[in-house]
Amino acid sequence: MPPSVPSPRRVARILRTSLFAQVACALVLGIVVGRLWPDTATTFQPLGDGFVRLIKTVISPLVFCVVVVGIAKAGNLKAFGRIGLKALIWFEIASTAALLIGLIAANVFAPGSGMNVDPSKLDASAVDDKTAGGALPSTTEFVLNALPQSAVGAFAENSLLQVLVLACLTGAALLHLGHTKVPAILPAIEQAQEIIFAIVGFVMKLAPLAVFGAMVHLVGEYGLGVMKTYGKLIVLCYAVAVLFLVLLAVALKLVTGLSLWKFVRYTRAELLLALGTASSETVMPRMMQKLRQAGARDDAVGLVLPTGYSFNLDGASIYLSIGTLFIAQAVGVDLSLSQQVTVILVLMLTSKGMAGIPGSAFLALSATASSLGSIPAGAVALLLGVDRIMDSMRVVTNLLGNCVAVFAVSRWEGALDTDRAKKMLDGEIAFVEEDVTPAGSDPKTEAPAQTAETTQTVETEPVDSPGKGEEPAGAAQEPAEVKASLAKEPAGEVS
Repeated sequence: MPPSVPSPRRVARILRTSLFAQVACALVLGIVVGRLWPDTATTFQPLGDGFVRLIKTVISPLVFCVVVVGIAKAGNLKAFGRIGLKALIWFEIASTAALLIGLIAANVFAPGSGMNVDPSKLDASAVDDKTAGGALPSTTEFVLNALPQSAVGAFAENSLLQVLVLACLTGAALLHLGHTKVPAILPAIEQAQEIIFAIVGFVMKLAPLAVFGAMVHLVGEYGLGVMKTYGKLIVLCYAVAVLFLVLLAVALKLVTGLSLWKFVRYTRAELLLALGTASSETVMPRMMQKLRQAGARDDAVGLVLPTGYSFNLDGASIYLSIGTLFIAQAVGVDLSLSQQVTVILVLMLTSKGMAGIPGSAFLALSATASSLGSIPAGAVALLLGVDRIMDSMRVVTNLLGNCVAVFAVSRWEGALDTDRAKKMLDGEIAFVEEDVTPAGSDPKTEAPAQTAETTQTVETEPVDSPGKGEEPAGAAQEPAEVKASLAKEPAGEVS
């Protein structure tokens, strides 16, 4: 067999050990099954839904633990406040840029022109079904909803902003009381965090099944024919998202010196999982692990990443701005410059309250159409057929935008180990699963420095272990005193 062709044994080993390979195969298999047997769409849907539920179970306690531990270890509540303020500034700049780029692209390429749709023939009630009769919160309601009514309720409802508030208060209280008054609390929270990461590791093993089920449902339910009807809109949204990510890559390089492409390669399995399940929440715990090991300080990761899920929806901003003009063009409404400025201002507000609300994109579009007064509300139903296709674009763009924000804000605050980040993204340091990290060790400091070739081996092709019941050669002859001396030595590099 030529050396360029991997052996069957190597392929099997990669499929067994590489999450990226497993998810990629599940993605392709799901598309094939959904295309050949579309009637099975609802049959496999619970695979994706169940996985999302399991991940959501651990998100709130994980965010709480990471933020509390980050504040307590940083020892400076003012620094934490500065991180929050800088994150909000970055979020506003990034999301506004996404809105402007989307609006400019929609004006230039006019994806809805020539459709000549009669809005009176559209089923406006379908939008109500999609949104379940909900509504976006006002600014006052949004602020009040971020404050917990109950400590238990914040976790039960999986409200990340409320959990963040509780975590900040708890971290501040630990700093105020000091380690001497409450010596057992911080270690207990750290141990709980290790347990949660272990649970995440267990659940992530089900990721390929989730991607398979989600893709079968997507292709079987909506079919590939939607690509023809909305082809121009779909291509434009995805192209603008790529352009926005290129601009983010330039910003990341200027601010931190890091490469976004290398980060994409570093997190390729997580991005593919988010793409397949159309949910960025499914990879939040794993992304927090990877960002922490890539040199970002715990308090920055714990605050910026979850907050971005509510305040920094770059992909959604692109979709909303292009979608608004698409609807106007499709029904023959020509928006003036002042009306387009109104679109930007309205979406700057409505896009911040979208997280966790069913059909939030349609609510934001309906609110924007109502504020203009010239677009029929029922015209929003035009996007019902393509909304699910856009989920993948929104999810990946939102996720990368928030990860870039973590690096940028961390660098701005001096909370980023740039040298470690570059080595991690270059593959010189291997990512260590935190649920298998030895007790008392820190993966951020004890992960081994390796070459890129060795790192690839660690991720996809671990060294064969002895068979069941076998011992390594010479193990039986090893003197007891040598074993004892080895046990007393500090933990070395993980191979």
